[in-house]
Amino acid sequence: MSTPEPGRLAWFKSSYSGNEGGASLEVAATPGTTLVRDSKDLARARLAFRHSEWAAFVCRLVELA
Repeated sequence: MSTPEPGRLAWFKSSYSGNEGGASLEVAATPGTTLVRDSKDLARARLAFRHSEWAAFVCRLVELA
């Protein structure tokens, strides 16, 4: 799957990511794909999900909260 260069994506930090030095997650949207990365280790691979898959995941998290 081809995605735009990382510098051209608009990354958004998760509202659940704190500033206490723990886990930190960022997401960016491309046409048809939601990308997820570890904002504290940008050299690591990004995960790619179809928008429908990401939405189902987030909805399930909300249900469990």
